[in-house]
Amino acid sequence: MMSMEREVVCGADIHKRFLVATILSRDGQKIQSRFETDLEGLLDFRDWLLAHGCQKLAVESTANYWQPIFQVVANDIDFVLANAYQIKHIPGRKTDVLDSEWIAELCLNDLISASRIFSGEDRDLRALTRTRENYVKMRSQIKNRIHHELEYACIKLSSVISDIFGKSGIRIIRGILRGESIENILNTISAKSIKAKREEIRKAINANISPVQASLIGQMLNSIESISRDIESIDRQIQHIMSRKQEDLDIAMSIPGMGAVSASTILAEIGNFADFKTGEQLAAYCGLVPSVYQSAGKQINGHITKRGSPHVRRMLIEVAHAVSRTKSNSKMKRFYTKIKAKRGSKVAIVALARKIVCILHHLIICKERFVDSESAKPKRNNRVGTSSPTEINISDAMQILAKAGYTIQREKRGG
Repeated sequence: MMSMEREVVCGADIHKRFLVATILSRDGQKIQSRFETDLEGLLDFRDWLLAHGCQKLAVESTANYWQPIFQVVANDIDFVLANAYQIKHIPGRKTDVLDSEWIAELCLNDLISASRIFSGEDRDLRALTRTRENYVKMRSQIKNRIHHELEYACIKLSSVISDIFGKSGIRIIRGILRGESIENILNTISAKSIKAKREEIRKAINANISPVQASLIGQMLNSIESISRDIESIDRQIQHIMSRKQEDLDIAMSIPGMGAVSASTILAEIGNFADFKTGEQLAAYCGLVPSVYQSAGKQINGHITKRGSPHVRRMLIEVAHAVSRTKSNSKMKRFYTKIKAKRGSKVAIVALARKIVCILHHLIICKERFVDSESAKPKRNNRVGTSSPTEINISDAMQILAKAGYTIQREKRGG
């Protein structure tokens, strides 16, 4: 609508060290300039926009380069974050000036669908959860490398102990690196599970390890301990922020398979659930809906789009895997089993993840906790001689009937 169109807008093509901006107006005015992206340059950019009466600024969501610009200009000018995929320029001549002019032209005609911009607290929370994820990946890589080095030295400890990075496992590895005798190492461990496997452990670690291997493994163990401390510090910061969203966290954790880490990550990646009218819109935002193709009048559903945050999609898939491994006969488990029988386990997991995020959207918006309707039904036990949860004694039955308005008289028995 013409009344909704902006008269003076700006499009900016942003880079790491500079940006190129073009101001367009409805009367055909065009002004272009270049600015540095340090604080002084961005303040000059804001003053330049205000001096020319610019009402709206549109930029591409290129990496994190747009965030400093948002912090500087958002209080004075409407800020539109455009999805680079949606405003892709027509192939041909491509320069920074032409790109900024193209963005400004789209903005002037209200052809940009603005991307979501998280609040400061939500951005901090998302930064923490993503950093935690990276640290966990780094720690896993180092652990795999230690496994490789131990196997190379013919130390088969992982075949005897389920977690060699537990307290007992670390004590054994550290003892080996220090050159301690096997007996001395085992005598200092009080865990019953280790005592029960003394002979197996003795055979598993009866090998020589070179000084270089010992040095490498020791350094990697130190790295694991350092990363673990960093993860604990990040967890405390996440808990501090999530304490202000405790209700949403409790709701998310009421869903089967959802723990504190997965719930915090999903809530951080989604942000304000009210931005999505339906659970299907949220599922599309998470990239869990099928891509649609049409050819010769025939509609074809392809693989999921995988658009949006890969972090939230990965976490939802992990939650779906946790639900699929449960032994309960819940509705979600039966949903997974049904899809698996028809389409296979991979498709079933993705379908379950999509169902979980749709359920989560409903629960957060309505402020309800998850209740499995099938699990909530009372179980009946028809076996003779066994009591059932639904059975009540005679006195309770009499009280129920009395409250319902019935008169109860005891039968007199003749002597």
